[in-house]
Amino acid sequence: MGPDAIPLSKPDVGPLEMELVQEVIRSGRLAIGPMTERFERLVASKAGCHNGVAVSSGTAGLHLLMQAMDIGIGDEVITTPLSFIASANPIVYVGARPVFVDICPKTLNMDPKKIEAAISPRTKAIVAVEAFGNPAYMDEYARIAAKHEIPLIEDSCEALGTTHKGRPCGSFGRAGVFGFYPNKQITTGEGGMIVTDDTHLADICKSLRNQGRDVFPDSASEGQKLGAWLQHPRIGYNYRMGEMAAAMGCGQMRRFDEMMANRERVARLYMHRLAGTESLVLPTIEPESEMTWFVFVVRLTTDYTVDDRDRIVEGLRLHDIGSATYFPCIHLQPPYREKFGFKEGDFPIAESVSNRTIALPFFNDMTEQEVDLICQTLEVMISRQNLRRT
Repeated sequence: MGPDAIPLSKPDVGPLEMELVQEVIRSGRLAIGPMTERFERLVASKAGCHNGVAVSSGTAGLHLLMQAMDIGIGDEVITTPLSFIASANPIVYVGARPVFVDICPKTLNMDPKKIEAAISPRTKAIVAVEAFGNPAYMDEYARIAAKHEIPLIEDSCEALGTTHKGRPCGSFGRAGVFGFYPNKQITTGEGGMIVTDDTHLADICKSLRNQGRDVFPDSASEGQKLGAWLQHPRIGYNYRMGEMAAAMGCGQMRRFDEMMANRERVARLYMHRLAGTESLVLPTIEPESEMTWFVFVVRLTTDYTVDDRDRIVEGLRLHDIGSATYFPCIHLQPPYREKFGFKEGDFPIAESVSNRTIALPFFNDMTEQEVDLICQTLEVMISRQNLRRT
């Protein structure tokens, strides 16, 4: 792709974020400071939760929750096979086994009707993912988890600001996790956030992210905190978020409504422009859900093969249009095949969808002309592939 290519994604970082980062640099406080606490409050409030725990990535947040909930060897955790691999990897980190549940072809989230059949005496949690930010069934997952007294961990890394039936994503489970990679709704460069109403769980996660050090109340003196700096009541990790990343996050949160309006605008342009393209299935958003749009992913209809899809994606890239195949099924990734014996055909709906998805360029300042060019090129690539198949 050339210098004038339309990228798959692009962060939206402006003067406010730069000003706040400079403020941190001038302060000399680069870690474990007030900017991180401010960012935690902003994100927790957006998710409708009492506590936020800023961490180095969404993956780290999921890992800390597994540890804090004592999930380990011999345990099982139910999750989706159609997601970025990071939603399942923390299950493996702690020695547990991922139990995948096939998806609903309309929403691309786990089929709630199949979850209860996957629950066993070894099930210790359900990790529910909003696929591409779609919050469908989150209330159903919460109901099932409560019925079986199993904690629901909400992987909301693609869904900050999204709501379902008026309830914000991140608040349906015992805890939720957001991710702030540069292609997300907001970015801190790298980073993540645990949100929860469970203050005890939040405190354990705060300790675990900081090498297992104790968490002190606000009333504790600096002397008390400093005196305990090299005391570690539990094994922990260096999963902290730095102050400069948190500063960027604070700036992004102050601009949140403006940025999400732009993402909604771009999504609507795509939906309108591609509505008549018979070869494509567009994202399905339930009337009771509000999306903040992580990515814009379409998929080819079922008469297309994975090779058809790959040629179309290659054609887009050759014409300087960023595109990708979101997402390969987790259970078919080599480590999961080798460790757990998963194979093709285990989750046919997820596999069929995965073989036909195309992620199109999606970022805040896209123009109508860019969207039109992308859609024209996509339609040409589909028509070219149709000719190859005849």
